[in-house]
Amino acid sequence: MAYGEMQSGRCGIVLAGGDGRRLRPFIRRLAGYDLPKQYMSFIGTRSMLEHTWGRAERLIPAERLFTIVARDHLNHAEVQRQVGMRAAVTVVVQPANRETGPGILLPLMHLHKRYPDATVAVFPSDHFILEEGLFAAHVRAAFELVERAPEKIVFLAAEPAGPEPEYGYILPDHADVAWHPARSIKAFIEKPETRMAARFLKLGALWNTMVMVFRPETLIHLVRLSNPALHRSFQRIFNALGTARETPVVERIYRDIPSVNFSRDLLGAIDVYTRGQLSVVPMKGVFWSDWGSEQRIQSVLRHYGLHDRMHGVRQAAHGSVVSAPDAASMLAAGL
Repeated sequence: MAYGEMQSGRCGIVLAGGDGRRLRPFIRRLAGYDLPKQYMSFIGTRSMLEHTWGRAERLIPAERLFTIVARDHLNHAEVQRQVGMRAAVTVVVQPANRETGPGILLPLMHLHKRYPDATVAVFPSDHFILEEGLFAAHVRAAFELVERAPEKIVFLAAEPAGPEPEYGYILPDHADVAWHPARSIKAFIEKPETRMAARFLKLGALWNTMVMVFRPETLIHLVRLSNPALHRSFQRIFNALGTARETPVVERIYRDIPSVNFSRDLLGAIDVYTRGQLSVVPMKGVFWSDWGSEQRIQSVLRHYGLHDRMHGVRQAAHGSVVSAPDAASMLAAGL
């Protein structure tokens, strides 16, 4: 089916293009070999990426869920196994990791070409979320707001457990619209030191999960305002998709573009007028953790009495990961 003939609707992007270098020594101790963290089963039978697909598919059909991976990830047999279970058209391979800005924009170009009228949710693949049904309800609420107010970009934010200097923060403002739990955004704060983080918590700041919902043209307009050069690069990619020029154009642009962090370099550059388009939905009742460090993973699993299960992770002969039952199942069983 040609690009323009495909129907629109709710779509998703799963971010799995990161390298996870900080966790490599930890993963090597657990599994016996190197593997980017999103493909790892720290506990349970599913990887972090597979859990992310499962959460997203509560809301979005698998054929509309696009996953961004890095080319060198495919050197791992376990990565090939996991992404090989997805429809090939939904797996977007970037030549190199250029941080979260390009990591969002490349799959967005593919998605926007196929589903030009879509509403899109973005899901990072390195999150631990316990109450998945409630999480899905919050994402659904964000979808509903954007579908009624397409100029909005809606972020989901977690209720903080304490000052965390490695997280980004969102400082909410007043209620956004009377019929919805979303609030306007006063400020984004990217990784404040601990003392400043504690001060922001007293002001009601939330942890920015980087889960967000938007219409593609709205986000593309924000990129055009905050980083015109990046916008021009990805417009060239968009124009080349589905043609013989697609691969060489993507290769050439990825050789030239710098790394761009979505939160720091794009959100941090928007002006006060554009900020009025941004809203946040507080994820009340959802335990959320970004598993970017060994300490955080160990801490969460100790909290739920699952820490000793990690040593059961082993490398199978074919290179995949075998581990204990899913954490959610264990918790449901009281383990």
